[in-house]
Amino acid sequence: MSGIKSGRMSEDIRRIISGKMRDLKDPRVAGGEMLTVVRCDTAHDGSFCRVYISSFEGMERAKEAVKGLNSAKGLLKREISNVLKLRKCPELEFVADDSIEHSARINQLLKEVGAEKPDETEE
Repeated sequence: MSGIKSGRMSEDIRRIISGKMRDLKDPRVAGGEMLTVVRCDTAHDGSFCRVYISSFEGMERAKEAVKGLNSAKGLLKREISNVLKLRKCPELEFVADDSIEHSARINQLLKEVGAEKPDETEE
């Protein structure tokens, strides 16, 4: 697969998994409004896809969601195969990611620095 095709496939897989997370009945994944699929990295041959999951509630919640998504891996693979009309669906690996928590922390630090800086335009 070329880079464009694997990139498009990654985005499609991210969209499908994000949509199905709301429908899963697993309590570790239920309430998926606080979970997000940060990104998907698909191998160039389409045989493997690493899915990064993050949560607004912290890293522990993301790790629990990864366990729930691993147990629903077969359902997600079937849905991906049906929607994308693939003969062989990529093997999914879910990884907990703290990028949302990290970006929220950076945003908070920037707000604090902005509040401490005196307004130079009034002088």
